[in-house]
Amino acid sequence: MNRIKEVLQQKGIKQTWLAEKLGKSFNIVNDYCNNRRQPSIETLFKISELMNVNVRELLNEK
Repeated sequence: MNRIKEVLQQKGIKQTWLAEKLGKSFNIVNDYCNNRRQPSIETLFKISELMNVNVRELLNEK
């Protein structure tokens, strides 16, 4: 499980912006945000870089 959606909301970033920066469709990013699909490790690190957060902030501890 990830916290991508929560971090996006905290930062005021839209899913469409993230999808564009990742070169992925909105549907894929929306699936990440709703935990229907999990990003690869590489994609997770790219998301953390784009949002300027530590990758650990994107992960649930449980």
